[in-house]
Amino acid sequence: MHLTHLQCTECGAEADAHQLATVCPACKMPLVACYDFEAAAQDLPLEGWLASQGKLMDLAPVLPFDRSNAVSLGEGGTPLLHVPRLGQELGLSQLWVKEEAQNPTGSFKARGMAAAVSAAVERGAKALAVPSAGNAGGALAAYGARAGLPVHLAMPEDVPLANRIEAEACGAHVTLLPGTISDCGHWIAERAAKNGWFSLSTLKEPYRVEGKKSMGYELLRDLCGDLPDVILYPAGGGTGLVGMWKAFDEMEALGWRAPGAPRPRMVAVQAAGCAPVVEAFHSGADDIQVPESPATCASGLRVPGPIGGRWMLRVLRASHGTALAITDEALVEGSRRIGRTEGIFAAPEGGALVAALEDLVGSGWVKADERVVLFDTGTGLKYLECFE
Repeated sequence: MHLTHLQCTECGAEADAHQLATVCPACKMPLVACYDFEAAAQDLPLEGWLASQGKLMDLAPVLPFDRSNAVSLGEGGTPLLHVPRLGQELGLSQLWVKEEAQNPTGSFKARGMAAAVSAAVERGAKALAVPSAGNAGGALAAYGARAGLPVHLAMPEDVPLANRIEAEACGAHVTLLPGTISDCGHWIAERAAKNGWFSLSTLKEPYRVEGKKSMGYELLRDLCGDLPDVILYPAGGGTGLVGMWKAFDEMEALGWRAPGAPRPRMVAVQAAGCAPVVEAFHSGADDIQVPESPATCASGLRVPGPIGGRWMLRVLRASHGTALAITDEALVEGSRRIGRTEGIFAAPEGGALVAALEDLVGSGWVKADERVVLFDTGTGLKYLECFE
């Protein structure tokens, strides 16, 4: 491990990386982990990564915990699948799906929770908690059980049944609440300190993003040392989006890619009923406005007030990317379309990307010969209510 310190994404203040940490003490914005990349490069050469299995723990030199303390269920190393029939329908010759449903607990959330739980255990956490619209709760329940720690979850009362059952089966204490994940977040915040729970709320602790950044590292491995032209990502809390951009920064710091080398254009896709990042991006704002009545069947996209909103907007603009909002009808049809063309039963969040990509190809923003990657962040099996 070559972790050196934490740094605020907004004000630049530094913090101790070896104690349990939440947000920046000065401005209450997200903290990120910083490393000694010169030393890390000795332990993580590019050729070694390209030849590895591509699992999360293979990135140990740039993870925020000692590998001996890892809490793992084998996360990472998910396939990057060429989808030629879907590509032909959309007019693209190089379309790929990164199939995150093959992670433990059936979604990309396993990556973040593996890193966050490992770091929390190493720093002495005795109980864990998180507000969750679905997959994050199931993932924390599983990794908390793996670590032998109690887990407390607050979930919206309309959370998909599969997510609640999964969490309870893994031993978590689940409280169902009216409202959204933001309301659940307030509930956890009110109880965490007095009950001795360490909260792993999205971007309100610094290490879930360290697990999510592995998706960016894996793309480099999957494409034999190259990166795609365009990445479409379903952005709720946005940890995966900013995490991949952090990975691209780190690749330059490790000497794997030249400074200023071309990077993918990042596309954030949200649901029309809850699209604060899309609206802020197109209005030219530097921060989001929380929608009054957020609503979508894609529970992972019903995140009305992501703390990482400013960070996501910076990434979209730095990458010359864009943002789109998709109706619930279109995102469910997008999932069905992936299924009938390629045999991938994608979560509705992943389905939203198909509809968004069709719009981008139609407008000429994505060219026919560009290499495009869609992130199917979870299995459709957890959202059966959406497909009835």
